[in-house]
Amino acid sequence: MDERVLTPRNRGFLFLDSHPAGCEQLVADMWEACPAPASASASASAPVDAPEADRPVALVVGSSAGYGLAATLAGLKRAGIRGIGVCFEKAPTARRTATAGWYRTAATADIARAAGRDLVLLNGDAFSDAMKDQVADLVEKRFGGRLDYLIYSVAAPRRTDPETGTTYSSVLKPIGGVNRTRTLVFDGEGVPEVREVETGPAEGDDVEQTVAVMGGADWERWIDHLAGRGVLADGFTTAALSYIGSSLTAAIYRQGTIGAAKAHLEATARTLDERLARTVGGRAVTSVNGAAVTQSSTAIPGIALYTGLLRGVLGEGLVPPIHQLAALWDQLTGVVPLALDDEGRVRLDTFELTDDVQTAVAERWETATTATVADLADLDWFRAEVRRLYGFSVPGVDYTAPVATDVPWPDHTTDSAR
Repeated sequence: MDERVLTPRNRGFLFLDSHPAGCEQLVADMWEACPAPASASASASAPVDAPEADRPVALVVGSSAGYGLAATLAGLKRAGIRGIGVCFEKAPTARRTATAGWYRTAATADIARAAGRDLVLLNGDAFSDAMKDQVADLVEKRFGGRLDYLIYSVAAPRRTDPETGTTYSSVLKPIGGVNRTRTLVFDGEGVPEVREVETGPAEGDDVEQTVAVMGGADWERWIDHLAGRGVLADGFTTAALSYIGSSLTAAIYRQGTIGAAKAHLEATARTLDERLARTVGGRAVTSVNGAAVTQSSTAIPGIALYTGLLRGVLGEGLVPPIHQLAALWDQLTGVVPLALDDEGRVRLDTFELTDDVQTAVAERWETATTATVADLADLDWFRAEVRRLYGFSVPGVDYTAPVATDVPWPDHTTDSAR
């Protein structure tokens, strides 16, 4: 058993190692923060105290981080699901720890086991047909051939099309011109700096490449694959997680290459919704979530500054992902009616986009400089949130103690709550 004391080593917002105990505690804290079902008959799918075999079966694609992790934990606790999570994480080596998602997945498996939930967690390429076949096999053999829900939460730099073998790469670029924006960085001592960054416009097939990775093509392929295997239950419901955000970040995000991919995702939802209604009496929606500090969001120019300022305005009113996803599960399972905007999207971001909040954030954005940002943004919170992505700065963890890093991946072949 490899045990060592781990200290954070990072390059900007990217950390080279992850802390297993910190990741475990983070998952436990999310589980504790998730609201329990309101009553034993809260879910329209099945009562929360129903036998395991009667619980809804769900698949979460992208289950180890960010909103996908929140969807998995909230699904287990709030909606009483069982089922499958799919993610892509790296194992520990002699030189490096595993990725944070590896340790979060191990902790999620422990929580599911303790709660008596049959949860299978698979590590591999969610874009591949081999993974889709593995999931369909599990649904057939382990979960009675019935899948009730699919949550799609994938952010990736590349995708290989299983049919053509072509590999596409996503980019973060504005469309139509250069974008200049301010962003937040920290030096090696943790001192904040507000910098202006310039991002050149999309060129060539940048938009098409990004849409091929981050749009709705793979989500639709999952539905095609599972429908072809005949495992979609009557009333099957699927949601893809998305983000719109503020006008302050729109040029690089919603109006940029990633925004084009999100628009494709929403168009795919409308197509799938019509199809599922016709074939299984089901639904397909996109869920627009509010801002959060995630490994994906920290890579987007301007988002770090915006999120820190937003927290400065909202404080504890900034709704964490676990609460947002609990609310989504309530809508998907019928605890409360499915509330959609004019574009057919579930909106979990209303706390962020009210006029008064956006006006306050915009005022701070205009005056934020290296000298003033500490008074305008919640930098202590933001720094801690970034570190917690990798298992550091988690309250209750002794970071002076050696910790085992070679945590095994959960073994679903022998460990079942069936």
